[in-house]
Amino acid sequence: MDRVHYAGDHFLTGSRIARALLEYAAALARFGSASSVDIPVRHDDGSDGTATILVGPASQLISEHVDHEGDEIIDEALVERLRGLTAELAPIRPVVVDPNSNTDRPVDYDWTDEV
Repeated sequence: MDRVHYAGDHFLTGSRIARALLEYAAALARFGSASSVDIPVRHDDGSDGTATILVGPASQLISEHVDHEGDEIIDEALVERLRGLTAELAPIRPVVVDPNSNTDRPVDYDWTDEV
């Protein structure tokens, strides 16, 4: 589990969720953008809930791993969604093609066809 410090408070969430949240916040900050994300959390009384986090250029998030009794909070769909959103904000990088590969085949387009 990770304790995430945010806006003068903190909450517990799964370690993979916390890492994905911080990576997404960093990507948003690079673009000067913001977004809100619903995160599954564990309250101090041990109950589970959801927190809505606003992340962006001014977000000051800190995540620390903590030993915590109880099950790790897991939400793979959320982690994958956050990673996908982070990837969408990544800079475009050139793709290197092996000049010796036989994958370059001419494509026969009929440019007169209507779409």
